[in-house]
Amino acid sequence: MTKQFHDQPLNAAALDQVFNEARSYNDWLDKPVSEEQIAAIYDLMKMAPTSANMQPARIVWAKSAEAKARLAEHAMEANQPKITRAPVVAIIGYDVDFHEQLPWLFPHTDAKSWFEGDEQGRETGAFRNSSLQGAYLMLAARALGLDCGPMSGFSNEAVDKAFFADQPRVRSNFICAIGYGDPASIFERSPRPDFDRFNSIV
Repeated sequence: MTKQFHDQPLNAAALDQVFNEARSYNDWLDKPVSEEQIAAIYDLMKMAPTSANMQPARIVWAKSAEAKARLAEHAMEANQPKITRAPVVAIIGYDVDFHEQLPWLFPHTDAKSWFEGDEQGRETGAFRNSSLQGAYLMLAARALGLDCGPMSGFSNEAVDKAFFADQPRVRSNFICAIGYGDPASIFERSPRPDFDRFNSIV
């Protein structure tokens, strides 16, 4: 049986690092992110839940100057320097045929059969769960001392052709720059709603 570690909340400093003081950065300090750090982000991200452990996210990590420049070509002008100046940019995609991997990812039952013949259902599930995984990726990066700059504002079709051409069933969801954020690139934090504004307990 797996030992439980979650009976105590994280301390205030950890919560500040991951949530309260974390920001979405627009520019980056000249400090690299290593391949070991990238792998560590993934190794944390993959442990978080997805439906039937479907793990639909397929990620290309644009680290080279050439890859980042190629990605920036397909982004809106305001996002281009956010991409090219970042140490690495994760292109979070999702595999519409994720169900082919379920026999080993979810071996407890024949979960693959749940999704066969239902491409629209797979599309919905893959998009939803890859969005979750993208959020997990951001939390993992922050937990490891890195900053994030998530973005849409790009041509999904063009990015798919440029980075997922060898995986025709993979479609891009969003991108996320990762590195050490430049504090000068952010403005005052936008308002956050109090609990009662958008919540109810029934």
